[in-house]
Amino acid sequence: MIACGLTDIGLLRENNQDSLFVSNMEDFPLFIVADGMGGHKAGEIASSIAVETIKDIFLQNRERIRHEKDVIKTIEESFKEANKRIYFQALNEPKYSGMGTTLTMAYLFKDEIYIGHIGDSRAYYIDNKGIRQITEDDSLVNELIKNGSITKEEALEHPQRNVITKALGTSIDIELDIQSYKYKKGDSLIICSDGLSNMVKEDAIIDVVKSVDDINQACEQLVGLAKENGGLDNITLIVIKF
Repeated sequence: MIACGLTDIGLLRENNQDSLFVSNMEDFPLFIVADGMGGHKAGEIASSIAVETIKDIFLQNRERIRHEKDVIKTIEESFKEANKRIYFQALNEPKYSGMGTTLTMAYLFKDEIYIGHIGDSRAYYIDNKGIRQITEDDSLVNELIKNGSITKEEALEHPQRNVITKALGTSIDIELDIQSYKYKKGDSLIICSDGLSNMVKEDAIIDVVKSVDDINQACEQLVGLAKENGGLDNITLIVIKF
């Protein structure tokens, strides 16, 4: 397995509110993307707290992860702790009021990818059949798609496409999504913020990942495409090739 992570401020934002973590240890296969929200740099505070908390709790528990249930328990524990830390920091510091963050993470255990997810950052899986989004956006436009009010194509241009319905730190209680996905040699996983997924279509993502051998170049090309298409938001992605 090889992995690359890259984050870029984009073309319009004043600061980068995204955070990421890419493990370089074979016995600690953890990968995280978080996209913060809130004014006065609150978004970058929220995403940073979330990533550091998830990473620290997985590090503390990695010797005790022996079974699938241990992975799931650690994901739940780390998300809840991250949520609590962000929520109470926002309560204690008025300038951070209302801050929050999306978070999508992957932990590899045996031949399974375990995904923890809240918000609209995404995980895509690429194999010889194509590209599939394996997380579901917690967003207003996704709710509109599901109830038939708009199409997927209309969602790409919807004026409220950045409105999310769930995040870490905005409420004392959270609902996260956890799933597992079996991976195979030769396949790829992408985790990204909406600064990539809103700017680069899925067929362009798979074209880059399939055609570029150097994984670092693939990351750079995808960021470049997002900027060519407008670069309206911070752009963060992790590409993992198995």
